[in-house]
Amino acid sequence: MNGIAQFFETFASSSGLLTRAMLLTLELTAVSILLGIVVGLFFALLKLSRLKGLAWISDAYIYLIRGTPLIVQIFILYFGLSGLFLIPDFWAASLALALHNGAYIAEIFRGSIQSIDKGQMEGATSLGMKRSLAMRRIILPQAFRRALPPLGNQFIIGLKDSSLAAFISMNELFNVATTLGSNNFDEMTYLLIVAIYYLILVGVLTLVVRAIERRMAVSER
Repeated sequence: MNGIAQFFETFASSSGLLTRAMLLTLELTAVSILLGIVVGLFFALLKLSRLKGLAWISDAYIYLIRGTPLIVQIFILYFGLSGLFLIPDFWAASLALALHNGAYIAEIFRGSIQSIDKGQMEGATSLGMKRSLAMRRIILPQAFRRALPPLGNQFIIGLKDSSLAAFISMNELFNVATTLGSNNFDEMTYLLIVAIYYLILVGVLTLVVRAIERRMAVSER
């Protein structure tokens, strides 16, 4: 009982610092996901382009990002670019996470776009609509609805991957928790506490994605 009481006492006493760190983690995740969606859609459209050169560029990007560890990408952006100009740890981590997530989101968008019946594009162009306009107004809204479940999974992965920003000394959730654990010589307690924080965040994000799925399903009726 003393151990459980001590755990909850530590949980309560560290809640202020960890809550602020959690908000920074959420900010980092939100920025990287939004940028990742833009990057992913851009490279998905490149990959579906009729120009082989553009498709090759997309394939090269996806292979490069998916074939190297995220921590290496963060280090390259943070330490590599710092030789050219000063880049804050937040933006180094955000850009690395965005580029990393973008490679996976590109494949998600590519698959969802290709799942749309080709007859819809052909019908739109036969009515005089430009392919770019048909893609924006007809294909992409449907593709996004189909992509939402795997996108939700990728968002959760992106949230958990944000913990790697600790390796460039960013004071996000994982870094603050491990620092507190080291300072108090009680690493395991703080690891368990930070695990609870991540479980809460993942649970909330899952509920948000499911709510959006239900909303979009209703709008299709």
